[in-house]
Amino acid sequence: MLSAARSPTLEDVAQMAGVSRATASRVVRGDVKVAPEKVATVQAAVRELGYVPNNAARNLVSRRSGAIALIVPEHESRVFTDPFFVTAISGVSAGLAPSDEQLLLVLSSPADHARTRRFVRGAHADGLLVVSHHEGDLSVEVLREASVPVVFIGRPPQGHRAPFVDLDNVEGGRLAARHLVERGVRRIAMICGPQDMPAARDRREGFEQELARAGLEPVWQSCGDFTLVSGERETAALLASGTSFDALFTSSDLMALGALKKLEAQGVRVPEDVAVMGFDDISAAADEAIALTTVLNPGRRLAELAATMLLDLIADRRTQEQVVLAPELVVRSTT
Repeated sequence: MLSAARSPTLEDVAQMAGVSRATASRVVRGDVKVAPEKVATVQAAVRELGYVPNNAARNLVSRRSGAIALIVPEHESRVFTDPFFVTAISGVSAGLAPSDEQLLLVLSSPADHARTRRFVRGAHADGLLVVSHHEGDLSVEVLREASVPVVFIGRPPQGHRAPFVDLDNVEGGRLAARHLVERGVRRIAMICGPQDMPAARDRREGFEQELARAGLEPVWQSCGDFTLVSGERETAALLASGTSFDALFTSSDLMALGALKKLEAQGVRVPEDVAVMGFDDISAAADEAIALTTVLNPGRRLAELAATMLLDLIADRRTQEQVVLAPELVVRSTT
């Protein structure tokens, strides 16, 4: 009988179940090759003794850390103000739920790159997820230096092959342009996202392609950084330019919210004077006071699929290493 001061061990489980320690260990690890009757006996002993596996010791033997790192090459001020990151973190957490892996959040603004590279080289995680990457950031170093699997949420940097889950942002741009053209507007202005990000370039490309099919091109174009402040700033520049426009497409909902704020301040009616359209479908877009027409970017689903893909790669399971989801148009009151 166990003393009250001592926790049950794997040896105690094996003894009670009448099996070897190796068999008890395989059952606890979930090895499917153990006979069903032995699995039942060992599991009964685990329940009766209240045995809890020593994950730390197991990880030392398997050289596993028990953690997945989500690397975000952005300043924390952006991460904690953009709703996309909340949904992405939620999605990763959901994807990891069937496993024992814990989530580590690694924020890496340019000033932190050296520290992040040391983290990657130190193999402190069993796998790495990268989201919101820019050309020229540490993403290339992560691909080159990581000794563990890496999966991107969003298409990897140009010229680099890596497993990823992404939205078809080109088609999303096409959907946005097609909707505006079908609505009957013709003088369409555009606020692009940062052009060092694959998603922003793809949205711009798809939007311009669809306008060209209709014999149109943007009457005015500039680039923001996916933030509300940049949407307000670029809309102010558009209004100050004197350009005549009857529609405005922004490459993110946050920029659209900034645009709506500036248009309202200048007495421009939406959609009577100007139709406004965003991209992402953040929760604020559905607010009755905003009712923003947009393109759905399922950030939580993208992140959950990426986390599942990473778990498969860590376990050497067969998995699809390139997943691209189709966008959806969400029509509300601003167009």
